[in-house]
Amino acid sequence: MILTVIAGGTLFTLMGKNPLEAIRVIFLDPIFNDTVASYTRPQILVKAAPLVMIALGLSYGFRANIWNIGAEGQYIIGALAGASVGLALYPSEAFWLLPLMGLAGIVGGLVWALIPALLKIYFRTNEILVSLMLVYVAINLLSGLVTGILRSPIGFNFPESRSFHALASTHNDELIAGTGMHFGVFFMLGLVIFCYWILKRHIFGFQVTLSGQAPRAAKFAGINPNLMIVLCLGISGSLAGLAGLLEVTGPAGKLTTTFPVGYGFTAIIVAFLGRLHPLGILLAGLLMAITYIGGELAQFMIGLPAAAILVFQGMLLFFLLATDILVNFRMRWNTQSKNRSRIARPS
Repeated sequence: MILTVIAGGTLFTLMGKNPLEAIRVIFLDPIFNDTVASYTRPQILVKAAPLVMIALGLSYGFRANIWNIGAEGQYIIGALAGASVGLALYPSEAFWLLPLMGLAGIVGGLVWALIPALLKIYFRTNEILVSLMLVYVAINLLSGLVTGILRSPIGFNFPESRSFHALASTHNDELIAGTGMHFGVFFMLGLVIFCYWILKRHIFGFQVTLSGQAPRAAKFAGINPNLMIVLCLGISGSLAGLAGLLEVTGPAGKLTTTFPVGYGFTAIIVAFLGRLHPLGILLAGLLMAITYIGGELAQFMIGLPAAAILVFQGMLLFFLLATDILVNFRMRWNTQSKNRSRIARPS
C-alpha cells in the first residue's frame, strides 16, 4: 500500500496534479468528507459487493492452482442469461421472477466456466488462455444481442435492453431507502461468513488447500484432480454470474454494450490483495471500492483522468506480487567470480 501510494503520487505529480490532494480525495473523502460522505459511504458497500463475490469464487481455484482469469466473461454471461429470462417473461409481475433470473445467472456463469474446465480435463488445454479468450467472446455476444433481439423496442434504437427498474418483479431494489444498498450487499456479507466456514471447518476447504500446496499428497488422499477443476471453476463461474445478474438488475438497470465495467478483472486484484482469505477479500474489496468512488470524485473535483485511477488500481497488484518475492526469497549479492572451464583449442 505504501509503495502504491508513493508511485501513485509520483504519477499524479507528473500529470500536474497535487499528489497529496489526489490521495486525500481518493482514499479519505469518500469516508470523511461531510459534503459527499452521506452518499459515498453506502456506495462503497454497493461497489464492493460484486468485487467480493467474484473474488471469493476465484479464491477457491487460486488456492488449488486452478487459474480462472475469465471471471469477467462469466460475469457478463451471468448477467446476459438472467436478463434474458426477465426480458422473455416481460411484463410479468410474478414474485418468483427475480429468483428465477438469479438462478439463470448462476447457471449462465457456471456453464461459461465449465468450458475451460472440460477442455482442460479432456484436452489438457491451459485454463488461463481459454478462460481469458472467452471474455472477448462474451463481450461480442453481449454486443450482438443488445443490438439485436434484446434491444428495447421503446429505446429509440439505442443499443440497450428494457429497463429492469420498470417492474418490481425484475428490480433488485434498495433495501434501505436512500442508501442504494440492494440484496447483493447482504448476500455478499453472508457469503463471506459461509466461505470462511467452508475454508476453516469443512473438508472441501481442506481438499482445496491440499490440492494447491501438495498435489501428489492430494492424489494419495483420494482427491480427484479433475473433479477439483470442475468444482473450483464451477464455483467461481456461478458466483461471477450471480454478481452480474445482481448488478444488471440493480445499479446498472439494463443491458448495454458498455455493461461490463471490469469487475471480473478487478476481482483478481481483490483476491490476491486479500491473500485468498474470505475476511481479507472483504477488506480488499472495500479498499478497491473506495478507489472506485474516490476515483470518480477525483475526476470531478481535481480533473484526474479515469485511466489514471485504473493504473493506480493496477499498481496495487503489481506491488503486491513484487513484494511477495521478498517474502518467499532472500536476495543475496554474489561478489565471488565464477570459475569458468577453459576449452583447449586443437592445434
